This record gives sequence, structure tokens and C-alpha cells, in this order.
Amino acid sequence: MTTDQNLMLYAKLSGFRLVVLANRFGCDSGFSRELHDRLVEGLDAAIGRIQVIMALERRVFTGEDEFAEYQLQGENEIFGRLTINLLDDLEIDVGTHEYRINGGSWINALTADDGGVEVRFPTLVGLTDEEFGSLASIIKDITLETGIPVHAVRAI
Repeated sequence: MTTDQNLMLYAKLSGFRLVVLANRFGCDSGFSRELHDRLVEGLDAAIGRIQVIMALERRVFTGEDEFAEYQLQGENEIFGRLTINLLDDLEIDVGTHEYRINGGSWINALTADDGGVEVRFPTLVGLTDEEFGSLASIIKDITLETGIPVHAVRAI
């Protein structure tokens, strides 16, 4: 992306951050406040990445750092994979039949009884629009305007 595109993305992310903070005042439950807080944290992380990218672009442009171009390429790749997770993140290791939720301890998915051995991994279930409340439209706008996916799923 160019500097102008990054500056525009920075402005959009900052604007969405303000909208989410303002929207948080209307929350009627702890769960809704938690979703808002996590979305603000995700937007802060994206804003921080854009700031690093813009600083590296300046260093490449001025030629003050011979490795800045390589760092910039890496930061752009990392930013391209950025996803904001509001609830659960599930990692599955099919080879060892283990899983973990939100970076916690690995849990064995194998169960055995007199009927045999079975592998049961949790599944991810998305939140409903009622659970999202007023955040539903904001999240859709964030994804449409910035290209950053926002996921809110529960592991069950």
C-alpha cells in the first residue's frame, strides 16, 4: 500500500475506534462491554501496525536504513493476515489430536470407552445479531471499509 492509502486506513481505524468507544456507553450488559473492549483492543493493534508501516515507509523513502525495505515487506505481510477475534480462538493439532482455546493449555480430544476410540474437537459457533447488539453494523462496516475481518465465535 502507498503512504496515502495507509494514512487513509489509519484515519478510518481511528474513526471506528471512536465510534466503538462512544457506542460502549450504551451497553446494558458486561458481555456487551467486553465485546466492545476487545474490539477497541483489536483496532488499537491494527492502528499500531499501520503506524509501524508508515514509519518504515519514511525510513525507506529517506534511505536512512538499508533493512527498512525488508522490514516493511514483512510488516505488510503480517498486516495482511490481521484478524480481530472478539471471543474464542480455537487451535487444532490434528496430528496429536489436541486442541486449545484462546492460547490455553493443550487438551486431548481423544475419548475411549467400550465402544471404541473417538476424536471430539470443539466447534465454533458465531454470535447472533441479538448477541452483537449495536456492534453488528459497526463490525460489518469495519470489515467493508478496512478489509480487516472481525470474528466473534464461541468454542463449544
